[in-house]
Amino acid sequence: MAEFDLVQFDLDGTLIDSVPQLALAVNRMLTTLGHEPAAERAVRHWVGNGADMLVRRALSDALGAEPGAEMRQAARAAFDAAYDQVADQELVFYPGVLTTLAALRGAGKRLAIVTNKPYRFVPAILAAAGLSEQFELVLGGDSLPEKKPSPVPLLHVCRSLDVDPARTLMVGDSENDVLAAKAAGMAVVGLTYGYNYGRDIADSGPDWVLSDFAALADILLTD
Repeated sequence: MAEFDLVQFDLDGTLIDSVPQLALAVNRMLTTLGHEPAAERAVRHWVGNGADMLVRRALSDALGAEPGAEMRQAARAAFDAAYDQVADQELVFYPGVLTTLAALRGAGKRLAIVTNKPYRFVPAILAAAGLSEQFELVLGGDSLPEKKPSPVPLLHVCRSLDVDPARTLMVGDSENDVLAAKAAGMAVVGLTYGYNYGRDIADSGPDWVLSDFAALADILLTD
């Protein structure tokens, strides 16, 4: 079994279930623009490609057509204003996340976050969760010119922390995470419980498929 020095994590759908906050922000945005609110289950299928795509999908559903650039810009501003107010409230962590992260850190593993969520929202979420000191580097979807499924952010983390991609494990819940990791030349865990647009994460071909976050210990902490 390969030994991994660095573990890069997705955030939404991997560490936290952020759909309740995202749905609230989306619906405040839709209401501001004069549309009916969306069901939370619909929002759950729209997340995973960053805020711009989330807003675009919500608008397309409300309009029954592709929104124009001006409407998307106004909607994104309304979404950001709403999400600023709720992003770090009543956080829901998936089972085993907090104890497993603590165990990995205690074993000397280096941890980072690579999310497609805009960076402006991430520090407050980590602070509210008491996780600000757990991660050596945190990248948002707008931290670099490219985001997942591009390998660029994953490789940026490796270069910044001076760790070989071959000794790095990516952990995520969507096809974007798997594609980015494969293109970066690193192993990847696909979690079954997150946001993958209603598709089975196993179809993306990750090295491991886990339904329990705590099972990461069997990969990372077993001699």
